[in-house]
Amino acid sequence: MELTYLKTFREVAKWGNYTRAAEALGYAQSSVTTQIQKLEESYGVVLMERFGRQMRLTLAGQILLQYANKIHRLHEESREAVSCQSKGTLSIGTVETLAAFYLPPHLGAYRSNYPDVNVMIQPGNEPEIIEAVKEGKLDMGIILDPPFADAELHTVVLREEPLIIIVSPEHPLAARSEVRAMDLDHESLILTEDGCTYRAMLLRVLNTHQIGYRIAYEFGNLEAIKQCVINGLGVALLPRIAVAEEVRKGQVAPLPFVDPACRFFTQLIYPKKKWQSNAFRGFIELLGVVNDQND
Repeated sequence: MELTYLKTFREVAKWGNYTRAAEALGYAQSSVTTQIQKLEESYGVVLMERFGRQMRLTLAGQILLQYANKIHRLHEESREAVSCQSKGTLSIGTVETLAAFYLPPHLGAYRSNYPDVNVMIQPGNEPEIIEAVKEGKLDMGIILDPPFADAELHTVVLREEPLIIIVSPEHPLAARSEVRAMDLDHESLILTEDGCTYRAMLLRVLNTHQIGYRIAYEFGNLEAIKQCVINGLGVALLPRIAVAEEVRKGQVAPLPFVDPACRFFTQLIYPKKKWQSNAFRGFIELLGVVNDQND
């Protein structure tokens, strides 16, 4: 309420007249008089004195006017900052593959539009990310999964993400154009960490077809997996985007993994009931998502 009184005080100081200030503010003159009286009661001083038809500031009034002007400027700045929501933190949970090979160009474009927003990328596996988004610990998640649905979340498919088996160029499978489950019989597998959705899919498919295999290595790091394959230590299933450079250099042979279960998509998830700032909406629109807050 005192912010309103200070605004009225500034207008009276500007015009030197209650009537002119009331007209500028759209108030009754009696309301302006009452607000100035309440300000004087609050500060315990006389802020204005009448000289003829004019109201002049006392020494106390002159001091208060300096603060009132500063408060007004800060209030306007806060309104602009809050309405634009151009500052703050945007938290995104995602998997290593997408953080390294999908998000960077989008993050660069976003920084150009929202230079004062701090984007926090929280790595994790899909179950962890989904739970954190639902609990409100993350603003959004970008996951790599088969088509996903949850009653509490908006889910938007951004694109299909092909998965491939990679082997060293000297591996017997390198000459093939594609790989099926039975082709991996007795192969040494180099796997991502437990909790990875495409790792779980691969093992489920192999077990369903009763394919014998050996888990040779498990890593939580894509680079380690790729280097092991390059050095002929086994075969791995990875998203194509994660090995594009190694394929280009001829360091690994890429083989599509043909199975109905091997359909994975990069998907955006965010809570249905979450309030969305301009910075939030700006990011999902940058991903090509047509957003409707009323969904």
